[in-house]
This record gives sequence, structure tokens and C-alpha cells, in this order.
Amino acid sequence: MSRRAGLDAAGGYRIREVADRRAHLPLLLLADEQPEMLARYLDRGLMFALEREGEVLAVCIVTDEGGGLLELKNIAVAPAHQRRGYGRRLVEFLFDRFAGQFDTIEVGTGDSPLTVPFYESLGFVRSRVIEGFFTENYDHPIVEGGVVLRDMVVLGKELSLAASDGCQGYK
Repeated sequence: MSRRAGLDAAGGYRIREVADRRAHLPLLLLADEQPEMLARYLDRGLMFALEREGEVLAVCIVTDEGGGLLELKNIAVAPAHQRRGYGRRLVEFLFDRFAGQFDTIEVGTGDSPLTVPFYESLGFVRSRVIEGFFTENYDHPIVEGGVVLRDMVVLGKELSLAASDGCQGYK
């Protein structure tokens, strides 16, 4: 498999850069359900889609935050395809695609039992908490995994350490 190229012949999927981001708004809104928040980064950075046989299964948006920092702003997997490894494959693709171009990748997420363990399993480590992020920036309560989200947990990973080697080197 060549994740850098975004191809996996055995898995039958490919990952490609997406130009028409608005065509994937319903999927993006699964991960960031308030359109005004999504609008803040929709046109910044790059968007990628994981697809199989022409069907988009997962998407993500990453932005260059300067100083060698790449931020994963949004990642969403279509409900019918969740828990099959597509989100993991997309994040691992990002590790390979941006290693050597950025020092670190970060992601901000709610302190949820559904998301934090996912990122930690990929080698991300907690770096800080932004208190009150969800209550101050969203016009309605955000509930995930039965938890009302209040604070944002920021996790990071050094991109010089490949996802497949299992190293956790982020400070």
C-alpha cells in the first residue's frame, strides 16, 4: 500500500485531494455541526476524501497554522461506514503526506470517550485544554457519546514519527 499516494489496492480505496468542499458539507457537518464554525476553516487548507468505487466514505480538512504546525480541523466518516478503520486510514495518510513538510499535527476535540481514545491510539498525546470552548463558541449544547462537551482537548503528534511505528513523541 502507498498511503502517500493515497492508494490501497487490497482495501479497494483511494484518498484524493478535494477541490469542491461544499459538495461534502453534509459529511463535514457530522464532525462540526455548527455551520458558522465550519465556515471559519472550510476554505483554508486542504481537504481530502477517502473513497471506494466512487463513493466518498470519509473526509478531512487540514490547515497550515504556521511555525511547522498542521491542524486537523475536521474529520468525518459517513455513518454507514463508521468503525471500519476509514478514519484511521485517513489520519495515517495525513501523517505520511505531511511528514517532512510540518513538524507537528494537532487536533482539537471534545473530551469524549468516542474521540480522545481514537486519537491516542494513533499516537497523539494530550497537550492542553481550552476551557469552555464548546460552551462559548457554539449556540447549542454539543453532546457526544452521552457527554455534554464543555472544554476542548488539544492533542498533538510529531510528524517526524511515522504512525505505523507506534512512537509517541509529542510534548
